Amino acid sequence: MKYRLIRRRTLQSLLLYAAVLLFAAATLAPLAWLFLMSVSSPLDLSTVPLRWLPREWDFSRYARLLSLEGAGQTFLLALRNSCLVALSATTVAMLAAIPAAYSFARFPGRMGLLYVTLAVYMLPPVAFVLPLYALFSALGWLNSGLSLVLVYCSILLPFATWLLKNNFDALPLDIEQAARVDGAGLLGVIWHVTLPLARPALGATALFALMLAWDEFFYALIYTNDLRAKTLPVAISDFAAGRSTDHGLISAVGLLAALPPVLAALLLQRSLVSGLAAGGSKG
Repeated sequence: MKYRLIRRRTLQSLLLYAAVLLFAAATLAPLAWLFLMSVSSPLDLSTVPLRWLPREWDFSRYARLLSLEGAGQTFLLALRNSCLVALSATTVAMLAAIPAAYSFARFPGRMGLLYVTLAVYMLPPVAFVLPLYALFSALGWLNSGLSLVLVYCSILLPFATWLLKNNFDALPLDIEQAARVDGAGLLGVIWHVTLPLARPALGATALFALMLAWDEFFYALIYTNDLRAKTLPVAISDFAAGRSTDHGLISAVGLLAALPPVLAALLLQRSLVSGLAAGGSKG
């Protein structure tokens, strides 16, 4: 019996590791292929049958993208615009979503407003293009980061509010009530009690919101037309336009564009772990 139990646990461990390896391979394979394309010559990319490894490793495309001329200028300006727009929209959306989610979670009778907001959020984006275009045109906000921040906030706010509301529902009320008995006001309870307990949820919500804003393409394509406000998804599509396309350059742009979200995920991962370790109560 003991031998069978050991064999069963060993088999379960092997299956678990195999599933993890399969998941890692499926996730990293596209990135690996992008990297190989970015360092391959056009001849290697067009050879039939396909060459999986380049004959000569060419990193010149990365040097071009990090320069201040030509394609590098386009990439760096678009990277700046994406960072400013995504971070600004995520910050504003989180600042508004936290009190909104707490209100929906702790004060019943307001869920109808949240459902209406989510219903509007689920409408196709093309339904808002013309009204928003007319509004931004009248205000002189076309081709500016401000218009994208406002549009992205309208997307991120319902999403972040819904996620945080579900997490606030799971937090114990006893700790908040104890703080109120000790004389803490509503804002003090939220700042000193609720938010520390909800730190993992805040980190995850901020990360998802940042990813949504970073990858958004449709509105950025409609409301921007030059490098003053173009974001990375639109700039990458411009690299693919024209009669001849440098697939290696597009692959290099894709890899470099993925670095800021990866770094943000690593930073927020630390906050998630610390929040899970510190979240709780003594007594």
